[in-house]
Amino acid sequence: MNWKNKLSLAVVMVVGVGIFIYSMKDVSLSVVQAEIGDLQWPWLLGAIGCMLISLLFEGLIVYRLLQKQYPSYRFRDALRVPLLEQLFNGITPFQSGGQPAQLYALLQSGIDAGRGTSKMLMKFIVYQSMIVVCFVISLIGQFHYLATKLHALSALVIFGFLIHFFVITALLMVMYWHSFTKKLVIACLQPIKWWGKPATYERYRQYAAEKIDNFYQESLSLGSDGRTLFQVSLLTLGQLFFYYVIPYFILQALQVKQIDVLMVVGMHILIVMIISLFPLPGGLGGAEFSFSVIFSTFLTQNSKVVLAMILWRLITYYLGMLLGMAALAVKPRRVTE
Repeated sequence: MNWKNKLSLAVVMVVGVGIFIYSMKDVSLSVVQAEIGDLQWPWLLGAIGCMLISLLFEGLIVYRLLQKQYPSYRFRDALRVPLLEQLFNGITPFQSGGQPAQLYALLQSGIDAGRGTSKMLMKFIVYQSMIVVCFVISLIGQFHYLATKLHALSALVIFGFLIHFFVITALLMVMYWHSFTKKLVIACLQPIKWWGKPATYERYRQYAAEKIDNFYQESLSLGSDGRTLFQVSLLTLGQLFFYYVIPYFILQALQVKQIDVLMVVGMHILIVMIISLFPLPGGLGGAEFSFSVIFSTFLTQNSKVVLAMILWRLITYYLGMLLGMAALAVKPRRVTE
């Protein structure tokens, strides 16, 4: 990590602690301590286990995508990829550092840069596709509840969905309308040519054309391998399921009775959509607010809402970054083709 990343990590930690402290301003510390004492720890350990299993599924996805071209690539090195992604997603705005971090991890293992980029792009498009599928299912089942009880968040949920839908549409255009998409992207770069230096425009044009061509070639390869595509899609659904179900385990740990697991999973899916709209690393502030607003409908005590939110953020956000820092210190074994 360079000094900018270290500074960003420090800021994220400080701001995160500040948000936790602010969230407890109207809650008695003694009440929170009593709630912690009453926690059902097996359920809480189950929530942590779900997060770890979700990361294991993502590691399996990386391993499956690269196994054929690199038989010597180890699963432990593949698992390192999502852990670094968790770290750099967590310290960069709009999770923009995750993709470069994955490529960096692959390069350290000796994976060709072009092939590694294409594989991670394919992983990304399957992930985005499964997110959209899960969201549509959740929206059908939960949006009436959201619209009637949580009016302020309805627009954010729809806007978040539109962003994800736009991303998946753009990627599908590259796959099925390669030439047209390439011309469209290059046309969109024209303002750089008008207002910037010709060399700058040419650099961006070549970069965009190369990425589009690489992704198109990789999409042809994966598209012709239906078995791999099916397996990666199933693994992605498994990854998302274990991630989405975490709040249910947390609510059970807080001894919240009579809750519908499908309702909780659906609400978590909507929260993830909202988080993607906030520019701060990890959706700081927005994530905590969204969780508190949505899950306050399940929890009558403010102390439980605050404690549930803190536990959720520790497990789904800070745990991943902690594991990412540990993974960063481990050097992978270089592959032999």
